[in-house]
Amino acid sequence: MEPSIAVMVGGVGLRLSVVIPARNEEENLPNCLITLLLQDDDLFRLGRDWELIVVDDASTDRTRTIAEEAASHHAGMRVLEAPPLDLRAGNREFTGKTNACWLGARESQGRWLLFTDADTLHEPGDLVQALEEIQARDVGLLSYSPRQIVSGFWQRALMPLVFSELASVYPPAQVNDVSKRLAAANGQFLMVEREVYFGVGGHRAVGRSVLEDVALAALVKDSGRGLWFRYAPDALSTRMYFGFSDMVEGWTKNLALLFPHALGLAAWRLLDVGLLLLPILLIPLRYLEFWQQGVILLIWARTLVRFYGRVRRSNFSALDCAISVAALPLFIGLLVRSWMKHRVFHQVAWKGRAYRT
Repeated sequence: MEPSIAVMVGGVGLRLSVVIPARNEEENLPNCLITLLLQDDDLFRLGRDWELIVVDDASTDRTRTIAEEAASHHAGMRVLEAPPLDLRAGNREFTGKTNACWLGARESQGRWLLFTDADTLHEPGDLVQALEEIQARDVGLLSYSPRQIVSGFWQRALMPLVFSELASVYPPAQVNDVSKRLAAANGQFLMVEREVYFGVGGHRAVGRSVLEDVALAALVKDSGRGLWFRYAPDALSTRMYFGFSDMVEGWTKNLALLFPHALGLAAWRLLDVGLLLLPILLIPLRYLEFWQQGVILLIWARTLVRFYGRVRRSNFSALDCAISVAALPLFIGLLVRSWMKHRVFHQVAWKGRAYRT
């Protein structure tokens, strides 16, 4: 451990530090701050038991102004400015988010660090709940997957597909099993013990990663300190995207990293599309024997049952799951697009920045 990090670990003066990396979040940040600052102050007296740090990541909107206005009314809240980034190929040490998180962590004073995004809405008492849970589980890292707030047809149709596949690739039972190497976390709510965080190198160790939450979880799990990851609608919710273009850009950035075999997954989902269209074949193939038509219908029915059996694991509403079949072609296209961006062009974009991958 480097001397500077050892000093930071030894300088703990508070129970909890909440760090929000924020870039162009003027729409999301106000509600996020309200839900955090309204936490039960019988257990968390702002400025004494916990602190809130917003790190402005070179925002070009009112993000910093909003944060500073809130900080002027709360003694335990601070606003920091992330160091400038060098994004030239071969020189990049951080992404914007890891850069902001690393600064917030180094400036923090809490024994426990909570990294949460500006698009999250926190339920009353969720900080207390998380602190109790991470200690009861005796793990180094705790992460919650929030309830997803979606709007518009394509968000409501696509998001269940993505999250059902995530549930298949990252089953919580394996993620939370110390004997398994599989690791996962959600950067929208990631709580980690300070000594564990700096012991594995924190966000600096995963600074170049676009999928920094999963990478950090893997480091913690490899270090021998367990992790706990669960769906937590009781703790928080989030609206990840406001429009179709944001959703496309966001999943293009992440899908090929979340799903190592993105093209294979796209091929399987393309097969689903073909099988789900089987009944249409009965129109031109009316001359088929009755039993042959029956076989086709059985294959179609089995595909439909398996499809919805998989999608219902997404934790979305029944209606959203029902219409998700319409988004299969979009999901396939995004998987291929993400794979192309990462494996062929080696560059993805997010919030006005381009990152080499």
